[in-house]
Amino acid sequence: MLRRFSLYGFLKNQRYFEPFFLLAMLDKLGSFTMVGLLMGFREICINVMEVPTGAIADVTGRRRAMVLSFVAYIGSFVVFGLCEQAWLMFVAMFLFSVGEAFRTGTHKAIIFDWLAHEGRADEKTKVYGLTRSWSKLGSAVNVVLAAGVFFAVRSYSWLFLICIVPYVGNIVNFLTYPAYLDGRHEGHKSVAQVARTLLDALKRCIRSGPLRGLIAESMAYEGTYKVAKDYLQPLLQAAAVATLASAAWLGDPDQRTAILIGGVYFVLYILGSIASRRSHVLADRAGSEDRAALWLWVATGAAYAAIAGGVALGWAPLAIVAFIALAVLQNFWRPILITRFTAHADPAQTATVLSVENQAKSLAAAVLAPLLGLAVDAMTGSLQLLPVGLVGVAAAGLILAGRYLHGRRPPDRSPGPVE
Repeated sequence: MLRRFSLYGFLKNQRYFEPFFLLAMLDKLGSFTMVGLLMGFREICINVMEVPTGAIADVTGRRRAMVLSFVAYIGSFVVFGLCEQAWLMFVAMFLFSVGEAFRTGTHKAIIFDWLAHEGRADEKTKVYGLTRSWSKLGSAVNVVLAAGVFFAVRSYSWLFLICIVPYVGNIVNFLTYPAYLDGRHEGHKSVAQVARTLLDALKRCIRSGPLRGLIAESMAYEGTYKVAKDYLQPLLQAAAVATLASAAWLGDPDQRTAILIGGVYFVLYILGSIASRRSHVLADRAGSEDRAALWLWVATGAAYAAIAGGVALGWAPLAIVAFIALAVLQNFWRPILITRFTAHADPAQTATVLSVENQAKSLAAAVLAPLLGLAVDAMTGSLQLLPVGLVGVAAAGLILAGRYLHGRRPPDRSPGPVE
């Protein structure tokens, strides 16, 4: 099963448009503000559908949910690839959001169910890190193919359309998963069962102090990263024009951009794969997942500060390296965060609780994406991307301050029971 889980991650990350997505949408929509609205629309759609689809997956069968997810993805690739009108970009993004909503949380729950079935529940961080590392290897292959295709055809449309092939392959992969990984569900799949599963998980997230804290951290870390990460693309585009202008043998500006994006993202994904595979080592050295998360918050704040500093000082290489460091840190972060969540979630509701987490970070991204787009459009010249670094510094600062204040709270000195 580990091979099939790893194959899922490898094929899932064959999103050839991803290293060029912000540039492709800028080409179709015309401004960072419109791109921010599109990204915010995506997150709102995910936010609305996330928890119900997680509950449906828990109740009706997770393999079926994954197949539906990838059918929706394929529909979005067709619309993105064949259409140019702005309103159709929102239709394509809606289909993409359906795919995201049914996928996120569901496959993680499948992995954790398999670990429990095999008596390996204590290997969650290690196994999830391993499968995630294959996802990042898939991304490394993806970016090389994407850069090659764009260099050859100079068309963003083909980057969407060729994604259909690996996504069909993953549907075939899901059909080989054993039936028991559908989850523990019995009898008629009623609306009441779905509602009950959803309500129970929501109550647990609200009432559990640790889960509430983890959701806040996810909103700050994942929500900010999800919105900020694609701004590496215009930074690389500007760097390609500025630093490779004399290298006419590398082709026109678009082709030089493809070469630089391909090279940087390849390094980024390889390092991300290594980080994901070694996340359990970081947790072991820190002494716990919670302490490892604290270390990562400090390092992430420093990376965002370096992005802001690189942009402000006109040192594009510093900002690019900081973006790469940020991606590496996020690949340490994600397996550790998921393990922290599963420590407090009912195994029967794992997909739903993880969907609550995804909904929370989607809500944060939905609010932040259009605001960041407006802020970037409002800046001029070399300072245009300065808000990207500043918003990350603010997010890290708030969480670190909250953790510090929580640690400073005096212990409960109320008398215990009389013996």
